[in-house]
Amino acid sequence: MIEYVNQLGADAPVIGPAPTGPDALVWSLDTTAHILGGHRTQDALTVLDAGEREKAARLRLPGLRHRYLAAHLGLRVLLGGYLGLSPQAVPLTREDCPCCGEPHGRPAVTGNPLHFSLSHTGDIAYIALAALPVGVDIEKTPSPETVADVLRSLHPDETAELGALTPAERPEALARLWSRKEACLKATGTGLALGLVHPYVGTRPTPPPLADFTLVDLPAPDGHAAALALTHPGSTPGHGAG
Repeated sequence: MIEYVNQLGADAPVIGPAPTGPDALVWSLDTTAHILGGHRTQDALTVLDAGEREKAARLRLPGLRHRYLAAHLGLRVLLGGYLGLSPQAVPLTREDCPCCGEPHGRPAVTGNPLHFSLSHTGDIAYIALAALPVGVDIEKTPSPETVADVLRSLHPDETAELGALTPAERPEALARLWSRKEACLKATGTGLALGLVHPYVGTRPTPPPLADFTLVDLPAPDGHAAALALTHPGSTPGHGAG
């Protein structure tokens, strides 16, 4: 489904048709960039909405604030390109949480003409766009200590798979697992509210088939793992994810 990841650079992106049906598009960007999609990152506050500006203001470290601004500027540039809007005119909202009904579920474009998901770690951000609820995640390879911390929080089969690997193999396998798990949870909008046991996503090089998602691993830089989960037509995000 995803053969390559598009790169958003300094120039305005070449935007094709918006994804339809069971298709998805993935873009990446460098969150340390000073120009993205023809816009200066230092001017991002003039593009973002009040909620985004408030979140940016809470980030006291300049590096973290710059990365946040770059990621959200890039998101708005891409959404605007596919929707035929200026970046600042893209109306963003939060869907209701499928667990509690409060408005802190999946981020969305008001009216849902196009679904999206944003993930960033370090200097890299991935953005997925689709006509169906979608989740994307990119993760750095964790430390051996992190593997030990989460080992018993996973699906029993995932715990067994990690336990069967050598200690040197486990961090890379966990990065693969974690990116898949997060992608699914972002697609549903539940986040970590229901824990890490479901859905089972495995640690092996090929993701398992899932009832509610098309799950694929994405190309990622060395030392990282990335995955995309696209909700099957007719599935209800946040339900039946096990």
